[in-house]
Amino acid sequence: METILIVEDKDSMARMLQETMETVGYHPLIARDGIEGIRKIRENKIGLVLTDLKLPKKDGMDVLRAAKEENPMLPVIMMTAFGTVDVAVKAIKEGAFDFITKPFDTDHLLHLIRKAMETQRLVTENILLRDEVSSMRGMPTIIGKSEKILEVAKKIQRVASAKTTVLLLGESGTGKELFARAIHSLSPRKDFPFVPINCAAIPKELLESELFGHEKGAFTGAEAKKLGKFELADKGTIFLDEIGEMALSLQAKIMRIIQEGEIERVGGVKTIPVDVRVIAATNKDIERAVSEGAFREDLYYRLNVFPIRVPPLRERTEDIPLLVDFFTKKYCAEMKTGRKEVSEEVLSLLMDSPWKGNVRELENSIERAVILCDGVTITPEHISLNLIPMNTHLCTLPVLPMDGTLEDTTRVALRLAESERIRKALKETKGNKSRAAELLAVSYKTLLTKIKEYGIE
Repeated sequence: METILIVEDKDSMARMLQETMETVGYHPLIARDGIEGIRKIRENKIGLVLTDLKLPKKDGMDVLRAAKEENPMLPVIMMTAFGTVDVAVKAIKEGAFDFITKPFDTDHLLHLIRKAMETQRLVTENILLRDEVSSMRGMPTIIGKSEKILEVAKKIQRVASAKTTVLLLGESGTGKELFARAIHSLSPRKDFPFVPINCAAIPKELLESELFGHEKGAFTGAEAKKLGKFELADKGTIFLDEIGEMALSLQAKIMRIIQEGEIERVGGVKTIPVDVRVIAATNKDIERAVSEGAFREDLYYRLNVFPIRVPPLRERTEDIPLLVDFFTKKYCAEMKTGRKEVSEEVLSLLMDSPWKGNVRELENSIERAVILCDGVTITPEHISLNLIPMNTHLCTLPVLPMDGTLEDTTRVALRLAESERIRKALKETKGNKSRAAELLAVSYKTLLTKIKEYGIE
């Protein structure tokens, strides 16, 4: 149900317009002067503004300007009295969708409203389509200013123009596919396909057919010929994510493609040339997999021509404020919630979190917070509870209680566990707090706070 803001100071006209809007299924909001109208535009999600030109306190032109400042695509229809048509034309030049002269026929007004909303919908869809095409063909957005992420960006720019095979190494959630797309976008292959495939997400029995395709009748159920990802990626780039999960038999075929530049479909008898750049990624210790015989040594050396390590989020904490700002704006726009800000307290909590799921986990947390936040400021209550530290007013560690609520017992147990783990880390590092913080995957500041909180000598 679209909300229509009616800014009209005359009671009889306001009531008539309200009843008309309700009759056809709109949700009307009434404002009796320009200041109230501007306030309701800023506080509510408005679908269209219907405003009189002459109003107390602020006039209709002020309402129009406030509406366009809040949302340039928000349609505004001006109501004018006879003799002020010239002012209404000026309003259209400033962004009003149309004007209607009093007295008017309500059917004509409703026709204007439907037309305005349909126009806004088409404009919005066109912008989204352009953005989607731009994001598909342009350089992916890499957020960060830390030394480590800038070093990754330099390596990407250096290797992009070559056909060199790239191996992206890093933990799950660090954004390896994003960097693979960046390499493709900067390369001479950018106008050809970028084909990602997650080797861990497809059963081993189906992965070969997915990669190389199959001939009709190659196996039960193969009722027609199918092109594989390598053929679809011809002249472009194929991204083999989680390649460490690939079976040894398939690894041999990937090796042949890199060496010979040709594939053979499942059930086929002829080779098919393909011109594909291979970018691979894994979150496994690939060298260890080679030593254990779980990964082919020759393929590893072929893939590892130009390795790039994508750092985990805990090693680039200075990028967290930028990422938080980016994800907040992204999900506010997607959900059409209006602007939201992240409080300093929340930002401090996010900076101190270990982020085992890295950027993906951070993005999920912000998306959830935007959903939960009804106001304009995201506070700790909107953030996942496992990010919020314990209350710091207790300076001594109590004995684990066996009565009271389960929540009380859990809270105390967590404090006891944290304290013991910190003591063990300090013992292992011979009291070196910097090394202990690295071992515990927390910031130095967080460690000092907890040492003081738990009274650890």
